[in-house]
Amino acid sequence: MKITAVGDCAIQKNLPKYYDGFDKIKKYINRGDVRFFNLETTVCENCYPAKHSGGTWLRTDKSKLWDMHEFGFNVTTPANNHCMDFSMNGFLQTIDNIKDAGFLSSGGGRNLAEATRPAYIDTPNGRAAVISCTTDYSPGAEAGEQSRDFSGRPGINPLTVSKVVYVGKDDIEKLFEIAEKTHLNAYSKIMQKEGYAAAPKENELDFDGTKFRIGNPETKFEISENDIDRIKTAIKDASFQADIILVSVHSHKIEGDSKEYVSEFLKEFAHICIDAGAHAVIGHGPHLLRPFEIYNGLPIFYSLGDFILHLENCEILPYDYYKKYGCKPQDGIYEVFKNRTKDFTVGLQRQREMTEAVISYFEIESGQLKCLEFMPVELGFGMPHSQFGWPREAKDNLILQRLSEMSSIQIDESGRVKV
Repeated sequence: MKITAVGDCAIQKNLPKYYDGFDKIKKYINRGDVRFFNLETTVCENCYPAKHSGGTWLRTDKSKLWDMHEFGFNVTTPANNHCMDFSMNGFLQTIDNIKDAGFLSSGGGRNLAEATRPAYIDTPNGRAAVISCTTDYSPGAEAGEQSRDFSGRPGINPLTVSKVVYVGKDDIEKLFEIAEKTHLNAYSKIMQKEGYAAAPKENELDFDGTKFRIGNPETKFEISENDIDRIKTAIKDASFQADIILVSVHSHKIEGDSKEYVSEFLKEFAHICIDAGAHAVIGHGPHLLRPFEIYNGLPIFYSLGDFILHLENCEILPYDYYKKYGCKPQDGIYEVFKNRTKDFTVGLQRQREMTEAVISYFEIESGQLKCLEFMPVELGFGMPHSQFGWPREAKDNLILQRLSEMSSIQIDESGRVKV
């Protein structure tokens, strides 16, 4: 079976039919039987903006979603940090609009079972399953399980991770001392005593919501065992129904000082998925390329980068966004983005590496990777604002060289990886 996949699609503008370079992109995507993208926006109208967003309050209309068909995509996911930018009503409209537009999707639903359930794609070359989850979301965006008394809560399929900071013994003793002097955790202790909260583990300090433990200085993330078990069950179910299984994971988390670094927990999760029966893991979220690897003969893409980037093309914004950047609604959108970008000098659109990505193409036959290729794409770094954000094939091999170096895997000039 043939698969093409891209990363984040923060689409806010209608597709200019057909811009220079579009045909090559479309032709490459349509090589796949399964053609995946991450929908990095809500698709809704007449919705209440949430108090908090995934960064920018992203909202678009149905016509932009339909434009994704022009590229050839057939499956997507709403499981990312923008899923609740326009509250529950916006989320529900989004998953309905995805369905109405004819896309299969996974990772979001009206309860946890539906959000976890694989999307099945029937093609002439076999049946594929796509399971999607995210580590980044606003509190309350997690789908809830049903009980005998209540319906489940709509939301996304969460991969819950907890941040743990390891410090030396002397440092944690100082933190304990500060917490005691300032009564930092006084209310938490009362809640624990009254049975409303669990007590921290021995030699662990909850310092205003962050866990500290003794160890070599570093910051790590721990994955929820419940979420792992639920996703492994979905993979097991999919292995019964489908020929190949793809797992999509959206994650911004870093361990270190660079977005390019792959967190150990993300590697652990990807390996667990492959060991459980998945045939590929498709990562996205940090808005730039991360390494890929071949694990047990199967591909893991830790981030494919941005395929469409229209973060500064929002046509309307909620009051909270104006307020966040020291503006009033009467100031207009231009002033908001001018303040946010420090007079248009910073932000994702002004970092070349954030405007470089790849389209992955691979073939799975009898459970094995038979072919892996990449098309390098660029989103128009330095182009006029009105034209920026649409993918075009890169004019040189610098993107592939960078991906090859960070992954320590050879990619030839045609984008092919020896497997």
